[in-house]
Amino acid sequence: MLAKTVGSAVQGIDAIRVEIEVSVDWGSGFVIVGLPDTAVKESAERVRCAIGQAGYDFPNKNVVINLSPADIKKEGSAYDLPLAVGILAADEKISTERLGRYMLMGELSLDGSLRDVKGALPMAIVAREMHLDGFILPRANALEAAVVNNLNVYGVDNLQQVIAFLNGDIALEPTVVDTRADFARAQGQFPYDFSEVKGQDNVKRAFEVACAGGHNILLIGSPGSGKSMMAKRLPSIMPPLSLSEALETTKIHSVAGKLPGGTTLMTTRPYRSPHHTISPVALVGGGSYPCPGEISLAHNGILFLDELPEFNRTVLEVMRQPLEDRHISISRAKYAVDYPASFMLVASMNPCPCGYYGHPTKPCICGEYQRAHYMGKISGPLLDRIDLHIEVQPVDFDQISSTTPGEPSASIRERVVMARALQTARFKDCKGIHCNAQMTPSLIHQYAEPDAEGLERLRDAMTRTGMSARAYDRILKVARTIADLDASPRVQQHHIMEAISYRNLDRTTGTTGMPF
Repeated sequence: MLAKTVGSAVQGIDAIRVEIEVSVDWGSGFVIVGLPDTAVKESAERVRCAIGQAGYDFPNKNVVINLSPADIKKEGSAYDLPLAVGILAADEKISTERLGRYMLMGELSLDGSLRDVKGALPMAIVAREMHLDGFILPRANALEAAVVNNLNVYGVDNLQQVIAFLNGDIALEPTVVDTRADFARAQGQFPYDFSEVKGQDNVKRAFEVACAGGHNILLIGSPGSGKSMMAKRLPSIMPPLSLSEALETTKIHSVAGKLPGGTTLMTTRPYRSPHHTISPVALVGGGSYPCPGEISLAHNGILFLDELPEFNRTVLEVMRQPLEDRHISISRAKYAVDYPASFMLVASMNPCPCGYYGHPTKPCICGEYQRAHYMGKISGPLLDRIDLHIEVQPVDFDQISSTTPGEPSASIRERVVMARALQTARFKDCKGIHCNAQMTPSLIHQYAEPDAEGLERLRDAMTRTGMSARAYDRILKVARTIADLDASPRVQQHHIMEAISYRNLDRTTGTTGMPF
């Protein structure tokens, strides 16, 4: 007999329908066709044991399974559940009346219990598009999938429950999530706050500007000056995620298997901080089985690269295209996928190998060549794509010992949200443009042209430092953000001056190429 069940396969951050056709006929053997990977092929033994634990005999016949469409790679263990149900239905052990009305996905343990799977959210979106009666999946993924409205999502614990439901012996309660209420309730909860930061007012201001306009920022300072500590607090002043951003971000983390169990939607912007030993593939994504990399996991959030010169130069250079295009296209012999990668790059570094060049009290033991070589690890084109270069000086004892709290994140965030609201209104008719950092040259000319005094100041700065055309655009974008924080309709001279002050690495000192 032939039976069909409905499943799904993930491609990029989206999913497509997969039809599982099972034929059980006279003979002996077990074969799966339709480009299954090793995990799918190994499902035979898991399914065999799970069916036995559910109280049924695995058919002692010839079992042929086709995963359609047959020209798309099927990966992972999530096909165990539809395979087991399809085999029992084709062997006439369970009813087929309701079989094609539900999507089934889940990994089976040998005892018949269900384990969580990757990509439940995009699978649920496909199930809704197919107008199915519901989506049956492991209970651990039910809240994640239930975010999709107009779809009944049933979280189950084991194969026995699924069989009883399809036979009409029991009723399952759909998982209900009030997405908007849960999303609103979780807003504004952060483990770190800028009120804990003593001093460093110039760095806080630079962070405020960066978050208000979505600009990339580089921190240069000696060890212990607070670069990493302040970077951890950046999510607390970022503007809140919109529902559409939260959905897209959650899809990426769901596909990558990075979503914590029992999660509905991600409510805070992601903060990713990979180690400097990371490989290019781990950063941009791809691999034997395509998976989002760190730059996509940081989509709509922050990618923090600590000790920037310690990263392999090849790793850093692969970020140049995503920083400009805000998405990454990965093409291999067997597949081609696109992942979104609109993130705010935050990086930190020491000014020299020993870390104390320019320190007020500790001497630097590095030679001029060592300092130049250290800075040379970061290419000019990459530095050009970083809008703000900020010097971080050590905090003196009086500031460290002060019991007076600094300005709280909530106050800074209010100003950031106000500036972003102006940008949202400004770019409402510009598709794909949401903040000043994303402005095209034509938008810069339209919205960020400085007044005559500001233009003259910018001309002087570029003549003295030899800044590139890209640096010119970046200064105007930052100046537009500073003007937004002042609620100024025009970019004025003092906005340009402040934006220029954030280009420390363009103010070099002769042959060393060192900042400050």
